[in-house]
Amino acid sequence: MDDLFSSAFIHTANRTRPNAMIKEELKGLIADKSARIGVIGLGYVGLPLIVEFSLKGYNAIGFEVDETKTSEINAGRSYIVDVTDENVRTCVDNGKLTATTDFSQLNDCDVIIICVPTPLRKTKDPDMSYILTAGTEIQNYMRRGQLIILESTTYPGTTDEVLQPMFEEKGFKLDEDFLLAFSPERVDPGNPQYQTHNIPKVVGGVGEASTEVAAYLYGQIVGQVHPVSSARVAEAAKLWENTFRAINIGMANEMAKLCNALGIDTWEVVRAAATKPFGFMPFFPGPGIGGHCIPLDPHYLSWKARQHGFDSQFISLAEHVNSTMPNYVVELVTAALNEDRKAVNGSKILILGVAYKKDIDDMRESPALSIIDLLRADGADVVYHDPFVPEVTFDHAYTIGDGEPLYNKELTDELIADSDCVIICTEHSIVDYGRVCSLANLVVDTRNALSPEVRGGCAARVVRL
Repeated sequence: MDDLFSSAFIHTANRTRPNAMIKEELKGLIADKSARIGVIGLGYVGLPLIVEFSLKGYNAIGFEVDETKTSEINAGRSYIVDVTDENVRTCVDNGKLTATTDFSQLNDCDVIIICVPTPLRKTKDPDMSYILTAGTEIQNYMRRGQLIILESTTYPGTTDEVLQPMFEEKGFKLDEDFLLAFSPERVDPGNPQYQTHNIPKVVGGVGEASTEVAAYLYGQIVGQVHPVSSARVAEAAKLWENTFRAINIGMANEMAKLCNALGIDTWEVVRAAATKPFGFMPFFPGPGIGGHCIPLDPHYLSWKARQHGFDSQFISLAEHVNSTMPNYVVELVTAALNEDRKAVNGSKILILGVAYKKDIDDMRESPALSIIDLLRADGADVVYHDPFVPEVTFDHAYTIGDGEPLYNKELTDELIADSDCVIICTEHSIVDYGRVCSLANLVVDTRNALSPEVRGGCAARVVRL
């Protein structure tokens, strides 16, 4: 009991004592779970993260500009596929989680984690406006003794070149008054195997104390933490991960085009190559790349490279291949319809799946949207079925059109049979592709959704990527 009283007394004193070591202060608060965690941005990254902290017993405040999101969370409901209503409700009912649009409460937080979007401008340059807005809110309300962590994907140098000067303008000194680190998010929406608690966390601080405390913090909720020497290393590691994927997907897409030209089954080639137990990692072609990371992150890296006079040729080539895959899919559809003596103009085309990946509702950068744009520009009558997406609007910066919105159609026998072409853009698990094949006239499969067994008993003509 004496130890508990002593700990509580030191904890209270450290909040107000100006010369106490900030590193030890924060580690003490984290250790006894009295540290108050603030997360700015409650989307696909921020909500799973704040729920994880709350489930581990920390008091957490989520900050959002969207009142709809804060209302949903405070009512115990989740709007993210990887976070259950039950977990949100548990955290809220236990008093461990609240959400607010009042950023003045940042002053009450011992840890502030930034999880805001980092999109591209139309010029393909980094759009730092969300990070700058979050940084300004912190600047307005920060106090001595806080650990601030950026998780949003960005170019190497953002944490120490952009955020650190903003906070030091307030008269605070790094390592004496505040700590600052970068720890890249590694969210994979819809992946039940890997979620926040079991994905290794890379952590790099602007200084050793920042690295140590940030790594200690994440160690409370993540099984494996990998500290690195600086925030810049952590920032670069995140971009390398996703650029690696983008380049290899680009190669897979180019190989798919080549295999089609040679009359070879692309997917059989990949399966055969993947039997090699070393020196090969299978990547698969598709109608393009989507999501918030893979289509965008390579641009952050190539932009930073250009600032240093370096031409990142591999990145540029992969971006070209991947971004033109929707055009290639439309070429396949056009050629297939021509064989049926039909034009794209006036044809009824059914898109199966508009989310960027299977079994989620996320449409960010989805190649299906560009395919719809291209087909509608050619005069096609396009409808879609996606059990996860009730509506698609076309006012997004990454699509080429601004046509009328589309609404999810029930996948009836009549809808399939009346379509001149069915395009599988996203292979959601709950769709019965055997039924689709038995009723459709023509199917263009961009995801290898149709197994050999399904294709063997298929009444439709099938064109595969």
